[in-house]
Amino acid sequence: MTTNVAVLMGGWSAEREVSLVSGAACVKALQDAGYDVTTIDVQRDVGALITRLYPRPDAVLNALHGRFGEDGCIQGLLDILGIPYTHSGLLASAVAMDKPMAKRLFEAEGIPVAEHVVATIEAARAQEPMARPYVAKPMNEGSSVGVHIVREGDNEPPFEGSGWNYGEEVMFERYIPGRELTVSVMGGEALAVTEITTARGFYDYDAKYADGGSIHVVPAEVDQDVYDAAMDLSERAYKALGCRGVARADLRYDGQDLYMLEINTQPGMTPTSLVPEQAAHKGMSFQDLVVWMVEQAECD
Repeated sequence: MTTNVAVLMGGWSAEREVSLVSGAACVKALQDAGYDVTTIDVQRDVGALITRLYPRPDAVLNALHGRFGEDGCIQGLLDILGIPYTHSGLLASAVAMDKPMAKRLFEAEGIPVAEHVVATIEAARAQEPMARPYVAKPMNEGSSVGVHIVREGDNEPPFEGSGWNYGEEVMFERYIPGRELTVSVMGGEALAVTEITTARGFYDYDAKYADGGSIHVVPAEVDQDVYDAAMDLSERAYKALGCRGVARADLRYDGQDLYMLEINTQPGMTPTSLVPEQAAHKGMSFQDLVVWMVEQAECD
């Protein structure tokens, strides 16, 4: 029986602040459910982290977001220590965080994705990587960190004065006009489809986490065949990457076709997050959701 839980939060990625909010919400839910909880603000000191994980907890709730927290690094350490943890294992976490690799696996499973190429910043400055409009994405960041749209009428060349600091290689993806849909998958079963709208014109980091930054419509008001297809594609994408626990699939719908953008293996658990909303839509409280995650924890 799981009684002692360590919650990993914070970290040093670009998503540190969001992780702290997610972690705090999960800590409260577990404490309210009667668990003995240890809170660990993860720093870039592996020795200190290992020390904090003794005495060994029954499980770890991994509330880290971004690089080093959801890309297989922490998962590998916990595998070595033999401590069960929430969300996906090492391989699924690493593959999902590597956007081009995830797309290859989606394509192999017949899951439609947007046309995309990988190029260096230098090459993109010298020649447009594809016809506009397109989206420039870091290879391995989450929460739309660093993502920006290069539109038809933009005068400034890509990356001129952008302050880009997410590596030399960039994934460029054809911009899919239309509607933003997302599906939470819990233990392999899709929960619901949410449509996300924002007055910002783009579902960026601030739209995701700021109060009033976006509007979530659940269930999404789309035709039933589109709704069912989004659920099916999300379950297939979850399975293709070998995910476990809770994950979230993000899609675009252009009015005719659905396109899988990515799988987030450690979706946010903040007050504005999508997974808790969809769980509530299915009749599951936030506390029950967090408890389920912990009780499903395992090692690879």
